[in-house]
Order: sequence, then C-alpha cells, then structure tokens
Amino acid sequence: MSAPNMPKVAGIDPTVPAPAHTAQPPADLPAAPGALIRDRLAGWVSDLTTLHELTERLARTGSLDGALKELLRAGAALVGARRGLVVFEPADRLGPATTLGLGLAHADLGHLETVPRRVSSYGGLLDGTTARNEPVAAPDLFGGTDVDPRQREVAVRLGYGASYAVPLIAGATAGAGAGAGGGTGAGAASSGRTGAVSGRLGAVVWLYDEPAEPVERQRHLVGLYARYASEHLARLLELERARTRVATIAEELLPTRLPRIPGVRLAARHRTGPYGGGDWYDALPLPEGALSLAVGSVSGSGPGAVAAMGRLRASLRAYAVMEGEDPVAVLSDLELLLRLTEPARTATALFAYAEPAQGKIVLAGAGHAPPLIVGDRRAEFVETSLSAPLGMLSCWEAPSVELWPASGETVLLYTDGLLRRTGDPMDRAFARLHSAAASVPASAREDPGAVADHVLRTVLPRGHETGRGQGASAGASAGVGAGAGAGAGKAEGAEDVVVLAVRFD
Repeated sequence: MSAPNMPKVAGIDPTVPAPAHTAQPPADLPAAPGALIRDRLAGWVSDLTTLHELTERLARTGSLDGALKELLRAGAALVGARRGLVVFEPADRLGPATTLGLGLAHADLGHLETVPRRVSSYGGLLDGTTARNEPVAAPDLFGGTDVDPRQREVAVRLGYGASYAVPLIAGATAGAGAGAGGGTGAGAASSGRTGAVSGRLGAVVWLYDEPAEPVERQRHLVGLYARYASEHLARLLELERARTRVATIAEELLPTRLPRIPGVRLAARHRTGPYGGGDWYDALPLPEGALSLAVGSVSGSGPGAVAAMGRLRASLRAYAVMEGEDPVAVLSDLELLLRLTEPARTATALFAYAEPAQGKIVLAGAGHAPPLIVGDRRAEFVETSLSAPLGMLSCWEAPSVELWPASGETVLLYTDGLLRRTGDPMDRAFARLHSAAASVPASAREDPGAVADHVLRTVLPRGHETGRGQGASAGASAGVGAGAGAGAGKAEGAEDVVVLAVRFD
C-alpha cells in the first residue's frame, strides 16, 4: 500500500516509502486447509438439514395425492425449477394412475400429453427403456438438435426451455440410476423393505423457464429425495389398494337396489371410512305389504368388521322374515347370535317394521341413535328408550315404540358415524343434525335422496361429506325408479356413515 501524499513541510521529505508490514500480501497464496474443510462440512450439514426437513414433510402426508404434490414442490426447490409434473403409473397396472402438475393448468397438462411418450423426457422412464433407469436431462429444448419437433413446439407454447426427469422406483429394483447423481446414497433401496409394492411407480419431471440443467449437487440431493419418496409412495399405494378392496367388499355386502313398495319411497347413502367399517343398512319387503328397515354398526374396523357386518345383516334378514312384526324379538335373536359367534364384538342396531298402508312404524333400538322425523311442520327426534348395544350385557331387552309419520314426512335412520365425524361432543352433534334436518329446503323434501344429501352436506365438515359409498333409492307407486350410484372421492373421516331415508306418501 502506498503512503498518503504528505503536505510539503520544511525538513520533511513527503516521498518516504511505506513500512514493509503494510504491503499487500501476494494474491496467489492458497487458503488454509482448515477453511476449505469447514466450508465443505457446512455445505454437507446444510444439505442434510434440508433433505431431513423435506423428507419429514413428505412422511406426514397420508394420501397419494398429497404425497405426489409434496414431491413436486420439494423437488422443484431442490433442482431450482418453478414448474413440473408427476406421472404416477404403477408398472403392475393395478392402479390407481394419475397425473398431477405444479404451476401447470389443466390445459397445460393436456398439451404435454400430446407429446408422443417415446420422445418425451419421461416416457423412457415410465416404459423402462431408459438405460439403468437413470435421470433424463434435456438442457435446451429450444435449440437442441436432437429435440423432437412436437416436443419443441409444446415447450415453446408453454414457455419452458429445459427439463429434468427422475424415475420413481420402489424396492430392490431401484438401481444406481435412481439416486440421480452418482453419490454414495444413490444405490439400491434397502433390502429390509417389507412393502408388497415394488418396481416402477412412475416418473417426475421438473421444467425450467430457460435452458438450464441442475448441477451435480442438486442431482444428488433430488436423487436421494426421489428414492425416499418412492418408498413412501409404495407404502401409500399398498394402503390405498387395501382400503379400496375393503370398501368394495363392504359395498357388495350391502343392497345394490332398494325395494319398491307402494306408499313409501326409500333412499340410502353410505360413506365408507378409510379403514373400512362395519356399518350397514337394509330394507326387505315382507308379506302383506309390510317392510323391514334396519341400520346398524359393528365395533371395530377393517376386513374383520366388514365380515362380521355381512354375517349379522344376513341373519337379521332371516329373523325379519320369521318374526319381523316384533322388532324386540328380532334384536333379541340377533344379540344371542352375536354373543355365540362374535363374543369379542359388540354392535348397535335399529330395526323397524313398517306398514306403509297404515302409515305405521314399530321399531326397537339397541344402543342406537334415535331416528329423526323431517316434515313441513316438524323436525324432531323419536323418543326411544335407553338401551345397551348388542353383546354388551348378558341379556339384551328394550321396549319397542310406535311411530305414525304423516303423509309427506321422511324418517331418517342413521348410524352414529354421522355424529362422530362432526368432531363435536354428542350433544352438539345431535343439535347440528337437528338443525340440518330443520333446514331442508321445501323443494327437496319431496325426494328422500335429496333430504339425505342435504343432511350429509350440512352436518359433516367440508371434505367429509363425500367418500367411498353408494346411494340407492326406490320409488313408490308414483313410478320413481330404483337405482344405485357410487361416490368416487376419498373419505377423510375415520367412521363409516349410513343414512337411510324413508318418505311416506
């Protein structure tokens, strides 16, 4: 460093050289080795912390759609992209298959699907034709010489200049390429994996606005993340398939059509919980124009509860044919059967013997929620005696009650899952149900299915009113056709819900 310009003073030379210790050090001296090691360790710690946070967020997802959306979001942050899409297509072709986008509208996904799969950046990963299932980078879709014309056209239309695709592979078939970056963490999946689903699950691709390519560090991180995500998706897939199987069995055990009886119209709604429950409903024509009605719930969940539900419902039908005019006797026989064949289970049930011609219902309940009458002039619960669930006491018995619904009124029979799914205490849940019944629009009261749908929409929290289940309706002599439908959404509540609506004309 040169000395400052000193003013000219008598006896002092202003050009005295600067001291040696103030001279600039040479620029080519290497940095201390310790600093390089600290910087590298700090980078590794930062990467591990980021990866840990992202995998924890992914582990908290409980559905396939939620996990795929989180995978897209986290991967985009790791590779420095703004948009992307994931194509989930399990190689065993047992489904479910879906395509989700990040920062892409539905029309944008449609444009991307017009690109032939054989030339797309992820087509080879889905078909297993890409060598060693390695990631596929397309760093320049605008000016690359080996880019398919249709792919370039779509890239220009959507405004992305590069892509980076990574396979989703679960189980031991995930080779070194699945790690995407050549790091030591990119090897085969752990041999201790116990999930039944393995192999290719799909591919995820991130889109850059301009020609670009992730650096080696980004490739390594997103490869590790994709490997973990693949295992998590495989577990969710197996769970989703198990839930679907249980729900399908449960639906097959329930009526697909409700009977058509003069003077009465029926509608049923069934929402299956994610674990498969033992709620049921039934309606069976009896001699002399009578009709038996039943709703109930078996304790527990899963295949065992579904099987127990099927056995109880079949037995209840037999008892209804033999002594349906006496609901107390029917439930007493069912309670004895439950104690002998299912000693570890309990069940709630409500059985009713209806005579539409007389406008009369005789019913008995075992630990079940009381029915609800909905009409133009009233919305009130039926007063029933307090009783214990079936299988809880050494001997069940409770008196029956008689109802005389007026013409145009609808009687709602439901399981307690409708109340439990609200998340409220029981007294507030009953108040919520009563308010929903009282608020049924006058135009909807003519249709029992519309009454049931309004109650479900009003009582259950948003997102809980739909689910795997079915609706069935039957017309009276007026000629309303009987039919069945199925809801396709995923139930978020843990409880089954059954609503059986009976309208007297």
